[in-house]
Amino acid sequence: MGGPSQPVRLGNVFPPNADWLARHQPEAILEPDLPILDPHHHLWERADHRYLLPDLLADLGSGHNVVGTVFVECMAMYRAHGPSELRPVGETEFVNGVAAMSASGGYGPARICAGIVGFADLTLRDRVKPVLEAHVAAGGGRLRGIRHAAGWDASEDIRKSHTNPPQGLLGSAAFRAGFARLAPLALSFDAWLYHPQLPELVDLARAFPDTTIVLDHVGGPLGCGPYAGRHDDVFTTWQASIRRLADCTNVVVKLGGLGMRIGPFDFYRREAPPTSADLAAAWRPYIDACVTAFGADRCMFESNFPVDKITCSYAVLWNAFKRLVAGSSASEKTALFSRTAKRVYRLTL
Repeated sequence: MGGPSQPVRLGNVFPPNADWLARHQPEAILEPDLPILDPHHHLWERADHRYLLPDLLADLGSGHNVVGTVFVECMAMYRAHGPSELRPVGETEFVNGVAAMSASGGYGPARICAGIVGFADLTLRDRVKPVLEAHVAAGGGRLRGIRHAAGWDASEDIRKSHTNPPQGLLGSAAFRAGFARLAPLALSFDAWLYHPQLPELVDLARAFPDTTIVLDHVGGPLGCGPYAGRHDDVFTTWQASIRRLADCTNVVVKLGGLGMRIGPFDFYRREAPPTSADLAAAWRPYIDACVTAFGADRCMFESNFPVDKITCSYAVLWNAFKRLVAGSSASEKTALFSRTAKRVYRLTL
């Protein structure tokens, strides 16, 4: 799995349409001096799409003040040989090399991949410990956490996460035995799942209060399959779970991922790309609900690029986020755009 010779098709990921994105009307960059730490992006080379350092740098050159980024696992550049459980360490090796390139200063001032979130199969129970240790060693001091995606739904119209998880992964004894190995190594856990599964994450967070859990993509509200056309019902169910999850003080949330094809918005189907004002108006209920429940110091805006690039450009995305918190204080904005991510991923930029 992984790498250009063994391309991976991530189930819910579709390549962006460059010609369609080119129809964006130019927008002035809002608050161009506001520092941004983008805590969620990917790098990959697949049969249908390439998104590597030059592509990321092109997006970062949009005019926003991106000072650093965090890479999150996406089945890229796995080792071709060796024990299967150790093959994902190849992704961390690859990303650490990209981070070293960036740290040389030869690719601009932003610290690319200053933090790394890798994948390890936590259902290995105690046998996951040497895998985690191998990731830590390969990360050169940059590995900060692990993501074992859990997205599952009973509907055949909803694709599972790329890890092909079973139903009830987060509550299984095998998974939790592996999960228990994260905190002793000072590793956080990025949680990617769909909104009907949020109660499972609440239970996990309560069972492991000493492990930092980062909820990806505002908890994965679905808008396809049996959830299509049920926006109000989805939002009500999702919001109730978000409020319960916010009571778990070890959980923080990434604000983003609402541009994905599986979500409740279909801007990518329209004749012209949305403006940042369009996106802010549509996404506001989800973003406001998260910030109200968790507080700015437990929320961080994310790009989720290139996945969310199916909906908009990098410039428009961050303009939308800035519109969403235009009335917030300077301290709140700093938390949402950089401080929370710096603290959670333990970064010094």
